[in-house]
Amino acid sequence: MATKIRLQRRGRKGYAFYSIVIADSRAPRDGKFTEKIGTYNPNTNPATVDLNFDRAYHWVMVGAQPTDTVRNILSREGVYMKKHLMTGVAKGAFTEAEAEMRLNAWKNDKQNGLKALKAKLEAEKKEAAKVRLEAEKKVNEQIAAKVAEKKAAEEAAKSEAEAAAPAEEAAPAEA
Repeated sequence: MATKIRLQRRGRKGYAFYSIVIADSRAPRDGKFTEKIGTYNPNTNPATVDLNFDRAYHWVMVGAQPTDTVRNILSREGVYMKKHLMTGVAKGAFTEAEAEMRLNAWKNDKQNGLKALKAKLEAEKKEAAKVRLEAEKKVNEQIAAKVAEKKAAEEAAKSEAEAAAPAEEAAPAEA
Protein backbone atom coordinates (compact mmCIF):
# COMPACT_ATOMS: atom_id res chain seq x y z
CA MET A 1 0.00 0.00 0.00
CA ALA A 2 1.45 3.38 -1.05
CA THR A 3 0.89 5.71 1.90
CA LYS A 4 0.66 9.48 1.50
CA ILE A 5 0.62 12.34 3.97
CA ARG A 6 -1.79 14.84 2.50
CA LEU A 7 -4.37 17.51 3.16
CA GLN A 8 -8.05 16.72 3.52
CA ARG A 9 -10.24 19.74 2.79
CA ARG A 10 -12.70 20.94 5.39
CA GLY A 11 -14.46 24.25 5.97
CA ARG A 12 -17.01 26.11 3.94
CA LYS A 13 -16.88 27.35 0.38
CA GLY A 14 -14.25 30.05 0.01
CA TYR A 15 -12.85 29.41 3.51
CA ALA A 16 -10.77 26.25 3.38
CA PHE A 17 -9.54 24.49 6.49
CA TYR A 18 -7.49 21.33 6.16
CA SER A 19 -6.79 18.19 8.17
CA ILE A 20 -3.35 16.62 7.72
CA VAL A 21 -3.98 12.90 7.27
CA ILE A 22 -2.22 9.66 6.47
CA ALA A 23 -4.10 7.92 3.64
CA ASP A 24 -3.72 5.32 0.94
CA SER A 25 -2.71 7.08 -2.27
CA ARG A 26 -5.65 5.45 -4.08
CA ALA A 27 -8.26 6.85 -1.64
CA PRO A 28 -10.18 10.01 -2.64
CA ARG A 29 -8.99 13.35 -1.27
CA ASP A 30 -11.75 13.70 1.31
CA GLY A 31 -12.34 9.98 1.71
CA LYS A 32 -11.07 7.22 3.97
CA PHE A 33 -7.81 7.80 5.84
CA THR A 34 -5.59 5.86 8.23
CA GLU A 35 -4.76 8.54 10.80
CA LYS A 36 -5.25 12.26 11.36
CA ILE A 37 -2.02 13.89 12.53
CA GLY A 38 -2.94 17.57 12.54
CA THR A 39 -4.70 20.57 11.07
CA TYR A 40 -3.70 23.43 8.78
CA ASN A 41 -5.54 26.77 8.61
CA PRO A 42 -4.25 29.00 5.79
CA ASN A 43 -6.81 31.72 6.55
CA THR A 44 -4.80 33.23 9.41
CA ASN A 45 -1.70 35.34 8.98
CA PRO A 46 0.70 33.56 9.41
CA ALA A 47 -0.97 30.22 8.69
CA THR A 48 -1.84 28.14 11.77
CA VAL A 49 -0.58 24.56 11.99
CA ASP A 50 -1.47 22.13 14.77
CA LEU A 51 0.61 18.99 14.26
CA ASN A 52 1.24 15.83 16.26
CA PHE A 53 5.01 16.03 15.80
CA ASP A 54 5.84 12.51 16.98
CA ARG A 55 3.30 10.81 14.72
CA ALA A 56 4.34 12.93 11.73
CA TYR A 57 7.98 11.99 12.36
CA HIS A 58 7.01 8.31 12.68
CA TRP A 59 5.17 8.29 9.36
CA VAL A 60 7.99 10.12 7.55
CA MET A 61 10.48 7.59 8.92
CA VAL A 62 8.42 4.58 7.80
CA GLY A 63 8.25 5.94 4.26
CA ALA A 64 4.96 7.82 3.87
CA GLN A 65 5.30 10.28 1.00
CA PRO A 66 3.99 13.82 1.71
CA THR A 67 2.43 16.02 -0.94
CA ASP A 68 4.28 19.23 -1.80
CA THR A 69 2.23 21.43 0.54
CA VAL A 70 2.47 18.96 3.40
CA ARG A 71 6.22 18.62 2.83
CA ASN A 72 6.52 22.40 3.25
CA ILE A 73 4.41 22.27 6.42
CA LEU A 74 6.44 19.40 7.88
CA SER A 75 9.66 21.16 6.99
CA ARG A 76 8.50 24.37 8.70
CA GLU A 77 7.47 22.42 11.79
CA GLY A 78 10.87 20.71 12.03
CA VAL A 79 9.97 17.10 11.16
CA TYR A 80 12.50 16.99 8.34
CA MET A 81 15.09 18.74 10.51
CA LYS A 82 14.70 15.96 13.08
CA LYS A 83 14.96 13.33 10.33
CA HIS A 84 18.16 14.99 9.11
CA LEU A 85 19.62 15.13 12.62
CA MET A 86 18.73 11.51 13.38
CA THR A 87 20.45 10.48 10.16
CA GLY A 88 23.56 12.22 11.49
CA VAL A 89 23.20 10.34 14.78
CA ALA A 90 22.91 7.03 12.88
CA LYS A 91 26.12 7.86 11.01
CA GLY A 92 27.89 8.71 14.27
CA ALA A 93 28.44 12.40 13.53
CA PHE A 94 27.08 13.42 16.94
CA THR A 95 25.06 12.09 19.85
CA GLU A 96 21.29 11.96 20.19
CA ALA A 97 21.41 14.49 23.04
CA GLU A 98 23.29 16.92 20.82
CA ALA A 99 20.74 16.31 18.04
CA GLU A 100 17.88 17.14 20.43
CA MET A 101 19.75 20.26 21.56
CA ARG A 102 20.20 21.39 17.94
CA LEU A 103 16.54 20.70 17.16
CA ASN A 104 15.39 22.70 20.20
CA ALA A 105 17.71 25.58 19.26
CA TRP A 106 16.30 25.52 15.72
CA LYS A 107 12.71 25.49 17.03
CA ASN A 108 13.42 28.39 19.41
CA ASP A 109 14.95 30.38 16.57
CA LYS A 110 11.91 29.60 14.43
CA GLN A 111 9.53 30.66 17.24
CA ASN A 112 11.43 33.92 17.76
CA GLY A 113 11.17 34.65 14.05
CA LEU A 114 7.44 33.93 14.15
CA LYS A 115 6.97 36.20 17.17
CA ALA A 116 8.90 38.97 15.40
CA LEU A 117 6.71 38.55 12.31
CA LYS A 118 3.53 38.74 14.39
CA ALA A 119 4.83 41.81 16.21
CA LYS A 120 5.71 43.47 12.90
CA LEU A 121 2.25 42.72 11.46
CA GLU A 122 0.60 44.05 14.61
CA ALA A 123 2.71 47.23 14.49
CA GLU A 124 1.81 47.73 10.82
CA LYS A 125 -1.87 47.27 11.65
CA LYS A 126 -1.66 49.82 14.47
CA GLU A 127 0.19 52.28 12.23
CA ALA A 128 -2.41 51.88 9.48
CA ALA A 129 -5.19 52.48 12.01
CA LYS A 130 -3.38 55.57 13.28
CA VAL A 131 -3.00 56.93 9.74
CA ARG A 132 -6.70 56.27 9.04
CA LEU A 133 -7.66 58.02 12.26
CA GLU A 134 -5.55 61.08 11.39
CA ALA A 135 -7.08 61.23 7.90
CA GLU A 136 -10.56 60.94 9.39
CA LYS A 137 -9.78 63.74 11.87
CA LYS A 138 -8.65 66.01 9.01
CA VAL A 139 -11.83 65.29 7.06
CA ASN A 140 -13.94 65.92 10.16
CA GLU A 141 -12.13 69.22 10.81
CA GLN A 142 -12.76 70.31 7.21
CA ILE A 143 -16.43 69.39 7.50
CA ALA A 144 -16.67 71.21 10.84
CA ALA A 145 -15.05 74.31 9.31
CA LYS A 146 -17.53 74.25 6.38
CA VAL A 147 -20.46 73.81 8.76
CA ALA A 148 -19.24 76.66 10.97
CA GLU A 149 -18.77 78.86 7.91
CA LYS A 150 -22.26 78.03 6.68
CA LYS A 151 -23.79 78.70 10.12
CA ALA A 152 -21.94 82.02 10.34
CA ALA A 153 -23.27 83.01 6.91
CA GLU A 154 -26.82 81.97 7.95
CA GLU A 155 -26.51 83.95 11.21
CA ALA A 156 -25.26 87.00 9.32
CA ALA A 157 -28.12 86.76 6.84
CA LYS A 158 -30.61 86.26 9.68
CA SER A 159 -29.29 89.24 11.66
CA GLU A 160 -29.40 91.44 8.52
CA ALA A 161 -32.98 90.30 7.89
CA GLU A 162 -33.92 91.06 11.51
CA ALA A 163 -32.25 94.45 11.32
CA ALA A 164 -34.11 95.26 8.13
CA ALA A 165 -37.47 93.91 9.37
CA PRO A 166 -37.91 96.31 12.36
CA ALA A 167 -37.07 99.24 10.12
CA GLU A 168 -39.79 98.17 7.65
CA GLU A 169 -42.29 97.62 10.48
CA ALA A 170 -41.55 101.09 11.94
CA ALA A 171 -42.03 102.89 8.62
CA PRO A 172 -45.68 101.83 8.07
CA ALA A 173 -46.58 102.67 11.67
CA GLU A 174 -45.47 106.29 11.25
CA ALA A 175 -47.50 106.82 8.13
